[in-house]
Amino acid sequence: QVTFGSIFLGSVPVHEEVHRCAGQIYGYRGCIRDFQVNHKELFIIDEALEGRNVENCNVPICDYHPCHNGGTCTSDEENWYCECPKLYTGKLCQFATCDENPCGNGATCFPKSRRDVVCLCPYGRSGILCSDDINITQPSFSGTDVFGYTSFLAYSTIPNITFYYEFRLKFQLANHHSALQDNLIFFTGQKGQGLNGDDFLELGLRNGRVVYSYNLGSGTATIISKPLDLTLNVHVIHLGRNLQKGWLKVDDQKNKTVTSPGRLVGLNVFSQFYLGGYHEYIPELLPKGPRFKNGFQGCIFDVQVRTSLNQGFKSPGTPGGHPNSGRSVGQCKDSPCSLIKCRNGGKCIETGSTVYCDCLTGWKGAFCTETVSVCEPEHEPPHQCQQGSTCVPLPHSYTCHCPLGTTGTYCEQG
Repeated sequence: QVTFGSIFLGSVPVHEEVHRCAGQIYGYRGCIRDFQVNHKELFIIDEALEGRNVENCNVPICDYHPCHNGGTCTSDEENWYCECPKLYTGKLCQFATCDENPCGNGATCFPKSRRDVVCLCPYGRSGILCSDDINITQPSFSGTDVFGYTSFLAYSTIPNITFYYEFRLKFQLANHHSALQDNLIFFTGQKGQGLNGDDFLELGLRNGRVVYSYNLGSGTATIISKPLDLTLNVHVIHLGRNLQKGWLKVDDQKNKTVTSPGRLVGLNVFSQFYLGGYHEYIPELLPKGPRFKNGFQGCIFDVQVRTSLNQGFKSPGTPGGHPNSGRSVGQCKDSPCSLIKCRNGGKCIETGSTVYCDCLTGWKGAFCTETVSVCEPEHEPPHQCQQGSTCVPLPHSYTCHCPLGTTGTYCEQG
C-alpha cells in the first residue's frame, strides 16, 4: 500500500526521478469533470493547490442537450442558450405558463403569453378563471377560437341508433360570414384514420347549405340542402334514416332522400354525441366525411332524437338534456363581457363562456393592470442584452449581468 500526499489529475510534475522510474511520461489530453473521491466531490479548479497548462474545456454545452420541451440549443466557444418553443420559458425552457395553473373547475389552461393564461371554461362555468356558475338553457357556440379549440357539448352515446333514428333541432346563426362556411353542427361515430369503413353520422353547414352525411361501413351517403333563407331568424332541421335510406328536411324546403352505397344496413357508433364542435384539438382526428374545419357559430336548441317510430322524441344525454362535458359554451344572447372590465385600453374577448382581456402593448395580467417589465420578452422595444446574459430592470432603464468571459454594456464583447 502506498500513500501519496497529493492527487494529480491529467499528469504528474515531471522531474528526473520520474523519468528514471517510468520512462517517457505522456499527460492526459481531454476533459475531466465531476471528480469525486470516497463520495466527496472535489471542485477541480477551486480546490486545486497548483497546476500548469490547463484550459477551460471546449466541449460545447449543447452536446449535453440541456434544453427541455423541444428547445433548441445554440452555442459558441464561450456562451450557450436555449431557444424556447412558443409555450415555454426559462434558461432551459423548463417552465410552461400553465405549470402553475390558475384555472378552476376543470378548465383548459392555455398560455396567452409567456406570463399570462386564458382559461377555456367547461360546461356550466364562466369568468376569467371559470369560477362563475352559468345556467344554460339554449347553448351558444363560438366555433374555433384563436387558440385552435372549438366550443362543444358532449352527450352520452345514443343507444339503439343502429337501424333507425330521427333528429329534430333548431338553430340560430351568428351574424357573420364564417358562420355559414364550414361548420359542424353535430357528430357521432368511430374515430379512425378516415377509412371507408369508419361508421359515422354528422350534420353541418357548408357554403350556406345544410350537409347531412352518414356511413354504415360501406361508403358515405350525403344529402345537401338548398341555400338557407337568411331572412329567417331561426332554422329548423328534421332528418332521419331507416336502414340504408336517409332523408333531410330543412325549414320549408322539400324533403330530400338518399340511399347509402354497399350492402351494409347498420350504423355502429360508440362515441359520445358531440354538439357544436368536438373535443379533439385538431379535426384531423375525425373521419374524412365529417371533417369540418370549424365548429358551429350561433345557438343550437330543442335537440331531440328517437330511435323507433313507436317512441316519442327525447333530448340526448343521461338524464335527458344533460351533457357529460363541454367547453366554452355560453347561454344564447348572454354576454360574459358585460361582467368584465378590462383596464388600460384592453379589449374583452368572449368565445362562448370563455372570456379574457386582450391587452395593449406594454400591459399584461388578467385585467391588463400590470405593466410589462423592460426585461420581459413582450416588452417593446426588446432589451439588447445578449443571449446568455441576464437583464436586470432599473427604475428607468435596465442593465445586463454578463456571463463569465463576456463584457460590455450588453455583454457583446468577448
